[in-house]
Amino acid sequence: MSTLPTGTTVRRDAGLYGYERALRRRGLETVAGVDEAGRGACAGPLVAAACVLRPHGEVPGLADSKLLTARARERCYEQVVRRALSWSVVVVGHEECDRLGMHVANIEALRRAVALLDVRPAYVLTDGFPVDGLATPTLAVWKGDRVAGCVAAASVIAKVTRDRIMDGLALEHPQYGFEVHKGYITAAHTAALTEHGPSSVHRMRFVNVRRAAGLEPLGDEDVEG
Repeated sequence: MSTLPTGTTVRRDAGLYGYERALRRRGLETVAGVDEAGRGACAGPLVAAACVLRPHGEVPGLADSKLLTARARERCYEQVVRRALSWSVVVVGHEECDRLGMHVANIEALRRAVALLDVRPAYVLTDGFPVDGLATPTLAVWKGDRVAGCVAAASVIAKVTRDRIMDGLALEHPQYGFEVHKGYITAAHTAALTEHGPSSVHRMRFVNVRRAAGLEPLGDEDVEG
């Protein structure tokens, strides 16, 4: 299912919780949002999260995780996990990302996150693109993490979880600066790759990582950025 239920409308000015309110008016009480962090990074894991917020369970300061400072994300994270009706997080290691490719790994991670919720959602909102294979009606929402509270909550859970993992990997691999760029491709990260070559947590399907390792392109590898 790729559209809202018949008769359901969401006004442009409905605010961050407009989708959830509209769906609940149609009797769909448990609305899950799903999102990921780290899809475009060339090092470290991919992290996906799902979240069902309680009715009228607005989270102070909640927004798309990319629009929040690190400190604000941490505050939101604590509020989300405390107030959510249900939430889950899935970590897909760099080896599995290499084995599956990023698109397949991403879809699989989002599916797993929904499956791990201990409350079965009546409806699922995804960020930007559809997630096939869910047993629940679902809608892909453009910039979902900016217009749907449950998706924004999932984005915060995924981002904070992944940032904490990357901070830990930065202690194991201090030469790459993971604590700053979190494994995404920046000038500093590129310079470190050129100097030191890939670490054991880099994704070997990425063009820039293979180049730094002196390996030939695969032909179907993941792009830079």
